[in-house]
Amino acid sequence: MASEDQILPEDKDKNKDTKASDKNPLPESQGRRDAIKALATIPVLGALAYGVYSKQKHDRTLRDVSDVFNLSKDSATIAELQPNGKLIRIGIIGCGIRGKQLLRAAGFVSPKTLQELIDDSKEDKKDTRYVDFKAQENLNIAITGVCDIFDTFAEEGIAAGSNINREGNGGTLGPAPKRYHHYQEMLAADDIDAVIIATPDHWHSTMAMDAAKAGKHVYVEKPLSWTVPETYMVREVIKNTGVVFQLGHQGRQVDSYHKAKEIIDKDLLGPISLIEVCTNRNDPNGAWVYNIDPTANPQTIDWKQFEGNQERVKEYTDYMTKYKLEKYVGPDERSKFSLERFFRWRCWWDYSTGLSGDLLTHEYDAINQLMGVGIPHSATSSGGVYFFKDGRTVPDVLQTTFEFPETNMTMLYSATLANARNRGKVIMGHDASMEVGDTLTVKIDPFSTRYKEKLEKGIIKPDVPFYTYVPGKSNVDAITSATEMYFAQRGLLYSYLGGKRYDTTFLHIREWLECIRDTNKKTSCGIDAAFEEAITAHMGTRAYLEGRTMYWDKDKEEIVRGELN
Repeated sequence: MASEDQILPEDKDKNKDTKASDKNPLPESQGRRDAIKALATIPVLGALAYGVYSKQKHDRTLRDVSDVFNLSKDSATIAELQPNGKLIRIGIIGCGIRGKQLLRAAGFVSPKTLQELIDDSKEDKKDTRYVDFKAQENLNIAITGVCDIFDTFAEEGIAAGSNINREGNGGTLGPAPKRYHHYQEMLAADDIDAVIIATPDHWHSTMAMDAAKAGKHVYVEKPLSWTVPETYMVREVIKNTGVVFQLGHQGRQVDSYHKAKEIIDKDLLGPISLIEVCTNRNDPNGAWVYNIDPTANPQTIDWKQFEGNQERVKEYTDYMTKYKLEKYVGPDERSKFSLERFFRWRCWWDYSTGLSGDLLTHEYDAINQLMGVGIPHSATSSGGVYFFKDGRTVPDVLQTTFEFPETNMTMLYSATLANARNRGKVIMGHDASMEVGDTLTVKIDPFSTRYKEKLEKGIIKPDVPFYTYVPGKSNVDAITSATEMYFAQRGLLYSYLGGKRYDTTFLHIREWLECIRDTNKKTSCGIDAAFEEAITAHMGTRAYLEGRTMYWDKDKEEIVRGELN
């Protein structure tokens, strides 16, 4: 479906064809309702005449506001694949939940999983996941290596990497990727050009650095880092080696974000002083209470590797010890095998970056993409473990305030894992407010200076949406869980470009591959953006752990405790 790009002024005689998102319908004006009642007994020709009149008046209103809210009609575009682009050989490290999603975005799904999609599509014609996947562009890559410390995940990754024809059960498979038990063995292989890293947080930077030193291009899931010291190290290594780097923020490819940036760049919201972003989830998966695989045991899991890089672990324990934060460590010794901690590692600081690193980063990166806010001056956090009394140490409720005094702005992040009320990103300017997710809505402020004359004349109504942007369509289909719905509402599952729906992760990986093939191109979430994301998340985390405001000394490039001079 083609994208819709509409200015929606509310007039007494609003155009019948003017639409909004199904989730946020615009109220009809009383004038139009009365006119329709009056026309109920008039011949059809009279109704048609009224329709022409209404359209003419609507068109005049559009002209009346175009001088103050003039936007392009273009949506974001996707570059053509390079002709005969060289084959890129990929190794994937980590084939758990996100690893399988990344493989699927790259064009590889196990026959068993694909058969399930085929069967689901037959039962429900609205389930387009199989059709969408089959139509997904071939990226001219080969999965030549799979590394996972859990045998079952590794086997699933191999099955996906072998399914080069995208077939279900009984299909013809291609060459099986080599299984590596340790990622360093993969990095030493000659038939690996680039790696995708989808491991727990505490391994991200270590593996990214080692891959770059081995000359492999790097796509690593967010967040960039687990500890503060490694954040600086990984930035230096990536820059010194010159490999093509992409941090896994697929929101960089969202169509509505491109339109939002145009609105901000044209200053149509006026001076922006407050931004609200959030996370609201209310299901076990959303709170990281993942299922435990029945095949998992000490024989099928390499727990020693799971514990983490010793240098990184020392950085973590030194910090916790120095600031007397031992209560956040645990519940067991790191060396003690635990299925719960292996599958639900996001619940403990021992391996996780908590709400800040896991979910705040999505919201922050979107705002940084739109406005280039960079690292905040300060961060203050509060919250706690209020609902999930399951032994976790990371909070399930978090509120963080980020201050940007140089741009006279505050950003508020609030999160709960025990309520699913949908809240979008709201950017508040003096003249208008904009809510951004899978769609975009702008409302004019009743006390706006920029739009004062239009408000006084009644051309603009402040209590209803003035502008909406609906890329493709407003409803979300092929959603199988509450967690998927959460990401879909934020535009993180699909993007509509040129009227066609794309998997945003597919677009993000595709961009990375094209930059590998053409070094003149730059990834949208390179190491500098990744560094800003990581430091911002760490400031929020440390503010929570220590119960004090954290500041960023931009000259020394360090997080400090206590007000800056």
